[in-house]
Amino acid sequence: MQTRSTVVLDVGKTLTKASLWSPTGLLLERRSRVNARPDAGGYLTLDAAGIENWLATTLHDFSRMQRIGHIIPVGHGAAAALIREGKLHAPPVDYEHPIPAAIHLEYDERREPFLLTGSPALAAGLNLGAQLHFLERTQPEIWQGEPTVLPWPQYWSWRLSGRAVSEVTSLGCHTDLWYPVAVGYSRNALNRGWAARFAPLARADAMGPISSEWTERSGLPVDVNVLCGLHDSNAALLAARAAVSRARGAAGGEGVDMTVLSTGTWFVAMRTPSNMRFTDLANLPSDRDCLVNVDLNGEAVPSARFMGGREIEILMGGAEGQRVETNDDEGQAAAAAVITNGAMVLPTFAAGAGPYGPCSGRWLSMPSDPLQRWAAVCLYAALLADTALDLIGSKDCLIIEGRFSACTLFVAALAALRPRMAVYAAPSGIDVALGAWTLLQTALPPDTTLAAVRPLKIRLNDYRERWRQECLLQVQSARNDR
Repeated sequence: MQTRSTVVLDVGKTLTKASLWSPTGLLLERRSRVNARPDAGGYLTLDAAGIENWLATTLHDFSRMQRIGHIIPVGHGAAAALIREGKLHAPPVDYEHPIPAAIHLEYDERREPFLLTGSPALAAGLNLGAQLHFLERTQPEIWQGEPTVLPWPQYWSWRLSGRAVSEVTSLGCHTDLWYPVAVGYSRNALNRGWAARFAPLARADAMGPISSEWTERSGLPVDVNVLCGLHDSNAALLAARAAVSRARGAAGGEGVDMTVLSTGTWFVAMRTPSNMRFTDLANLPSDRDCLVNVDLNGEAVPSARFMGGREIEILMGGAEGQRVETNDDEGQAAAAAVITNGAMVLPTFAAGAGPYGPCSGRWLSMPSDPLQRWAAVCLYAALLADTALDLIGSKDCLIIEGRFSACTLFVAALAALRPRMAVYAAPSGIDVALGAWTLLQTALPPDTTLAAVRPLKIRLNDYRERWRQECLLQVQSARNDR
């Protein structure tokens, strides 16, 4: 049992969050900030300096609340920082920064096949290899002084401890740089010299002491340990495995065919266990945003994703906070009206291919009533998730976590679409941060239990069939336009 509190630093694309956890896994405090997109004089970057200043203040506040023993960083997988002589040498590229078409084409011609890397060809800088190629072409001095490359979570473990390492869940996240089944750097990463630039590999739970700089800045004790950290979706997977272990009595979730749907800016479905082989990769459609992640132990995890949180914000006319809160009866009635009136959303309104590939989204019979419009958006998110789950062969057990797990209409619609699966909504406590906390202690706190989702009472089969037909027409139209 841990005797001191833990801080989890979750550096997402849209938000950076820091949470303070008691030794028994009780969430004591959570802080967040909206991330900026500074211009580095040639490309948009992640806000490393702004996050660092905010983190120093936040850690100082936390240090006055609890005696802290550990800090665990997590982050998204489409970023890396270059460091040199103890300083940030090149800030991470914002993966939405548009890479010039000629440079991207040059990179694509040298990519390895999906069958080896499990990485689909993604837009802009969503493949980390594309970012490194872009930096080489636009910042020719980039490798002067032999800088070291750090995945985004490990940038923060380095910044806090001075210890430079890399970690497999971040390297195996649609980077083009890792072989998830063969387990090792890709040939392209080796041939381009990138693999040699990455810091040595370490496990996510490996730890080292906090630096003296940060004890002075934060007021933390000198014996705080900083963990190597891991990819954010994989942290969510750890929390879900622990929850299934408790619910079903299978250690670590072993023996249960389980899928975690992590919901935030991105919705990421990850299926485990899979015992994946090279031949299994051929069954994943890479042009529909399917990919292979890598878990804490280096095992391949078939996955599918779409930019669900971003799409919901766009469709509701702004921030996700504008979503409409409903009770069960109101939600059922609104969904029924949407189906009766033939209202639906067709993909896609955000970056990335999603389950139907790259095409331009549109409404059919958009409702004027805000509640019905919200119901249609929830049905759309559920239909996209349902398709993604089909693509990776999900069965048996589904756990929905993240900020949309509390969206009753969305989770109820998805449960109605998956009647053969046991569908659970993870409470807010079972999330990325708690998953990171389980690196220190595998057993979840006693009050963190999964809640079975009650499906919508409305039949959605016909609506789903029509929606899928419309989606296929949409895809065909997009191909004809190209």
